[in-house]
Amino acid sequence: MLTLALESSAKAASAAVFEDERMLAFAIQNAGLTHSRTLLPMAEGLMRQLDRPLSALDRVAVSRGPGSFTGLRIGLAEAKGLCWALDIPAVGVSTLEAMAWGGPVLDGQMLCCCMDARRDQVYNALFTVEGGKPVRLTPDRAISVPELENELVARQEPWILLGDGAELCYNAMDRSLVTLFTAPEPLRVQNARGVGLAAMGKDAVPAGELLPVYLRLSQAERERLARMEKESIT
Repeated sequence: MLTLALESSAKAASAAVFEDERMLAFAIQNAGLTHSRTLLPMAEGLMRQLDRPLSALDRVAVSRGPGSFTGLRIGLAEAKGLCWALDIPAVGVSTLEAMAWGGPVLDGQMLCCCMDARRDQVYNALFTVEGGKPVRLTPDRAISVPELENELVARQEPWILLGDGAELCYNAMDRSLVTLFTAPEPLRVQNARGVGLAAMGKDAVPAGELLPVYLRLSQAERERLARMEKESIT
């Protein structure tokens, strides 16, 4: 089975091609260009390098959130477009789960996946590694750094921080109370390799069923609700 994996949930965009569980090719772009300019050309370039047409793909895997609202919409739109054009199904995976798969997956490790969600929060999920695979300990959630710190301290384990919120958490938490390590940069950031691995064993669905998972309202939606509440009071 040939799978194209796409990741666009944060600043970097990346693509990978898998044949069953083996990654054949990978590319990442972190130059600040919009994902609409970089993601599809990267995917097409990888297929050309492999000397395979896009029509050889059996499915597309994509991160569906949490993450940047704009980035997720671009990734999902491009995944859907490819699936509809090629008449193949899609697999949507949690960005945080993909992050765990793309990290240092060694038995017994505790993984804290965190993305900077602004407004004094991170998008977060906790995993442990068993049998070479991440096992989920918490659902995906938006949580404040102090709340997350209290939870990590209570679990009394050393934690490896992954994601673009890793440095934020490392600097903000009291390391006399909890043991923290940041993963090496290539393994820290969310990437399409993790998306492809996270998609293994998951059922594919029609592309139209792919929906983003934001975990909270966008700034525009929050401002709209605030205006509505203010108008109802006055």
